[in-house]
Amino acid sequence: MKRFALAGNPNCGKTTLFNNLTGSTAHVGNWPGVTVDKREGLYKKLEEQIAIVDLPGIYSLSPYTPEEVISRNYILDEKPDCVINIVDATNLERNLYLTTQLLEIDVPVIVALNMIDEVKKAGDKIDAAKLEHKIGVPVVAISALKGDGVEELMKRAYECSKNPRKGTTVLEGGALMHLIRDCKIALEGAGVENALFHAVKLVELDEIEIAQHPQAAETVQKFKETFDDETFGSDFEAIVADSRYKYISQNYSKALVRGGKSGKDKLTASDKADRILTHRIWGIPIFLVILFAVFHLTFSEDFLYLGAMGALGKDWVSLQGMWGEGIFGSAEGIASPGVILFNLLDSITSSISGAVSDAMTSGGVAQWATGFVVDGILGGLFSVMSFLPQILLLFLFFSLLEDSGYMARVAFILDRIFRRFGLSGRAFMPMIMGFGCSVPAMVNTRTLADENERVATIRVIPFFSCGAKLPILTAVAGGIAQLTGTGNADLITYSMYLLGIVVAICAVLLMRSTTMRGDVPPFIMELPSYRMPQAHSLAMLLWDKLKHFIKKAFTIILASTIVIWFVSHFSFDWKFLTDDRINESILAGVGMLVQPLLTPLGFGSQLGEWGWVFVVAAVTGLIAKENVIATFGTLAACISSGFVADEALGGVDSVAQMISATGIGVPALIAFIAFNMLTIPCFAAVATAKAEMPGKRKFNFTLLFWIATSYVVSSMIYLIGEWWWTAFIWAALWATVIAVVVLYNKGKLNFGGIKKLFEKKRKE
Repeated sequence: MKRFALAGNPNCGKTTLFNNLTGSTAHVGNWPGVTVDKREGLYKKLEEQIAIVDLPGIYSLSPYTPEEVISRNYILDEKPDCVINIVDATNLERNLYLTTQLLEIDVPVIVALNMIDEVKKAGDKIDAAKLEHKIGVPVVAISALKGDGVEELMKRAYECSKNPRKGTTVLEGGALMHLIRDCKIALEGAGVENALFHAVKLVELDEIEIAQHPQAAETVQKFKETFDDETFGSDFEAIVADSRYKYISQNYSKALVRGGKSGKDKLTASDKADRILTHRIWGIPIFLVILFAVFHLTFSEDFLYLGAMGALGKDWVSLQGMWGEGIFGSAEGIASPGVILFNLLDSITSSISGAVSDAMTSGGVAQWATGFVVDGILGGLFSVMSFLPQILLLFLFFSLLEDSGYMARVAFILDRIFRRFGLSGRAFMPMIMGFGCSVPAMVNTRTLADENERVATIRVIPFFSCGAKLPILTAVAGGIAQLTGTGNADLITYSMYLLGIVVAICAVLLMRSTTMRGDVPPFIMELPSYRMPQAHSLAMLLWDKLKHFIKKAFTIILASTIVIWFVSHFSFDWKFLTDDRINESILAGVGMLVQPLLTPLGFGSQLGEWGWVFVVAAVTGLIAKENVIATFGTLAACISSGFVADEALGGVDSVAQMISATGIGVPALIAFIAFNMLTIPCFAAVATAKAEMPGKRKFNFTLLFWIATSYVVSSMIYLIGEWWWTAFIWAALWATVIAVVVLYNKGKLNFGGIKKLFEKKRKE
């Protein structure tokens, strides 16, 4: 089977083309660095199947980050049958720089001029035939997003793969060509493949090449001592880069014909939008407003605040009852689209649970079996499943922001702030991916060149609450709003997301000021043009998210709810317990044992006899965060003040039941949300963090970091919420920590001396 590799600059449309060719649903975002590992799929429309490999985006074959090394090594070592070089046609010269490097490798190459539709829209024109003649390899104009020209590209790539190709270079006639030829001859004599490419890299004094060919590198160093260019001195890498760009400008750029205004006089729609959205003062407030709008559309039970303003009268109360009790809102207001979808699904799942319960009861099924099915299975599953519409809606909104190109702008405007905290704006990209899932977000940190920056970013990614944590936030916030009348669910949820961002920034500042100090790497990013997200791509992503959620619900979550039901209905001597005796169960015993440790967080020993349910819910959440609400759903039918439910309860209702049974207060509930947001993430994220960490020691410290951060932040929230005057104590503690850090960085504190003193005393 032939293998074709997709290579190109970040954000040139490689993954979009990959999805088009293979029918995959790989994550696509309108920012650089979305792909950080190679992915494979099959193209089946030719006479034989073709394996398509999507490589991480790279600006050149002189790698500085792990994902760039992946792309370079794959092309050189795996020897694909053809390299499809995707070029962003809206930025031709910069993209063709990589093309000139690929041409130096002994591999068939075809150039795909992507986004040709945007070139035409701008009034410009690219002569593909002329460019093909100049480059010397096939050139095909395509639109990966719309599918235009894709079949022609693959047919020509297939024909191209049948003929071997020797590398050529655009550096012929340059000041260093004589040295390149000498290195090439030496490498060929040593039996090195792709000798031309390696020779050019040696002349550039590429670190990888120097390590692999030290003798040839000595020749380059000796030549360097006798060479002095008028412009770049003896900086051979700069001389080669300048030669490439000059050749591109003199030969390739002529294929592009500009139409209408150009250069500084041409102000595109993206430029006009950026004047507002990337404004140095208003950029961040606009982002916060957009973020709030997303949460308001998803979680608000008083959409547009019509109820709060008294704009709804008695007619509305009767109307919403006719349309479906509580589905479209309540007496307090009209529900947002997200809440309407939640209420609709919750109504359906409640009806199913009730029907199953009635059928089993009327059929004479044993009480324990009815409880197992309705409470143990359906209760846990449905309490989580009811949040699926809101999870998908929130994911849709974030996908729209990413695909449009806005999130790349957010990274740009946040660079000024992040740089002060020891991170570049590039670190924001994997962080924002954490809103979807921590696993790909952690993998995406490979785009960060600095190791300390990578580790610090991985540690704070779980603080950007993923979709799995959304049921916790929504259910607890809804429970607070339902039973206490304190605030709106959307405001509470929005505040918790902001809390995660603030804690992440503070944690990074602390790490980069103490154990992980270092220079902030430069952040250079080309802002992509704003693009209209494609409905097909969004639908595919939502479908993939839906499949993943359902698969998780009917595997991990289902298994967890069954286990929870059993350990909550059996005592340590394995006697079956009825619902009113689950305080004697195995689960209750374990929860009561751990409960005192969480007293400073508000959901420990100070709660009533059922207080242990919050403890066990947090523990089960370590397997999968959805298990927190699934646990509430399984136990809610059994735990209340003298009430036993006859059907499974929804997520918000189960939390409301827990609040009534335990008497837990609002500060403790907010602390409970914060603890689950910030503590050790799910097993999958933990495994990913371990794989991405440079050493076992840093991974172990990361686990401790997550536990300590969640414990301290949750304690602050609870104690200050219950006793406001403790804010002064916390302020004094943090002021002391800050003072110690500042003095340590100025060299006025020597912890090394204290360590040596302790070691000396221990030996004595």
